[in-house]
Amino acid sequence: MKKVVILAGALLISGVTFAQKNELKSLKKILDKTEAPDAKQLSEYKSNATAAKGFLGSADASDKVYINFYNDITPLLEYNSAVEIAKGENSNAIAKRFFSQAKLEAMVSSMNAVTEFEKTSGKAVHSKDIEKLKPMLSTAILNYAIALGNDKKYSEAAKALYSSYQLDKKDQDNLYYASTYAITANDYDLALKYYNELKDLKYSGEKTNFLARNIATEKEESFATKDMRNKMITFKTHDQPRDQKEPSKRGEIYKNVALILVQQGKIEEAKKAIADAKIENPNDESLMLTEADLYLQLKDYDGYKKVVNQLLEKNPNDADLVYNLGVIAFDADNLTEAEQYFRKAVSINPEYANAYVNIAAIKFKEDKLVVEKMNKLGTSAADNKKYEAFKAERAATFKGLLPLLEKAYAIEPENQNVIYNLMTVYNYLEMTAKYKELKAKVKE
Repeated sequence: MKKVVILAGALLISGVTFAQKNELKSLKKILDKTEAPDAKQLSEYKSNATAAKGFLGSADASDKVYINFYNDITPLLEYNSAVEIAKGENSNAIAKRFFSQAKLEAMVSSMNAVTEFEKTSGKAVHSKDIEKLKPMLSTAILNYAIALGNDKKYSEAAKALYSSYQLDKKDQDNLYYASTYAITANDYDLALKYYNELKDLKYSGEKTNFLARNIATEKEESFATKDMRNKMITFKTHDQPRDQKEPSKRGEIYKNVALILVQQGKIEEAKKAIADAKIENPNDESLMLTEADLYLQLKDYDGYKKVVNQLLEKNPNDADLVYNLGVIAFDADNLTEAEQYFRKAVSINPEYANAYVNIAAIKFKEDKLVVEKMNKLGTSAADNKKYEAFKAERAATFKGLLPLLEKAYAIEPENQNVIYNLMTVYNYLEMTAKYKELKAKVKE
């Protein structure tokens, strides 16, 4: 009897193993297909994956890796199948139906586990399938992240894109965009984690995009390489090629790290973050801008002016930097210096509407002092003479402002600050028709 029991047990184990292997073969067969599974194949796949999962307790180490893999990638197959047969539903909405953060992490973990297992064992069973599935999953995750972003679930979108980065660490752009979503969510701890990873990777994001217009759709498309783009031009499917350079994002990364540290009250750490970055990248002007912004946040105007003047030595035609020096001078009540900066800003960029407005603000501030002096005058002949002189001075001031504010209005006709300032000038100069015309544009 004892021998019979042992034999029955052996037969049972053998039968289970056979069933398990059978289901794994069936799963592999469906997965090996180049096209997305149809409804029947997907149903068969899910049934076999669930059945195989029941054998996890008795499966050997290699089979466990594959059983988990088959089960965990089910949402991706469901997504691909749904996209194939979608009618009017966009990919973002479909991604929301099938994915969650837990499912994404499981998919990424299982794919990486199989890749690592097959690298160690030297036996490639699904390595090619995974290379095929990775870009599919990456695209699906991007659609899912966009859907979350549209729903204003920015932290979730950040974590989704981080999963995509974990899937393929060569695609560091996903880590950068994850940090951007984290910042939008005001999830500063998460953003700092991602930014520190980007810093360790020495990520810059600087690259060239190779673009060309699709003749059939008349839409511009991007290509991974210049050669791919040029081939499409040769095949006459595309035209109007152009290269678009994306500047370094390193300065922005260090800036945001510094600003997060400032918000957390870690001022010295913020300064050190910038100092370390400058040691590593001494000629990176974006880092100098970051340092300037840090001083501005800390209201250290002397530090800010020092860095900005260093930047202006390299690029004297940066209208924004010049303008900001004007704002600092204005806030310090150094009106003559402020006006010089604002006038220099518009000489560099004649379309700088805010600079025109701030020149007007200086003149209005000076005019207020003139009015105060006029109000203190008596009725003597001498005071009457002074009154007329002050009146002429005011008229000259307002006439001088007229072309500046009309220029600003031409640039930004909906800018309420511009409208209010110009109305003040029209009113003083008794230009009634133009005053009424502008008054109609004032918003409640």
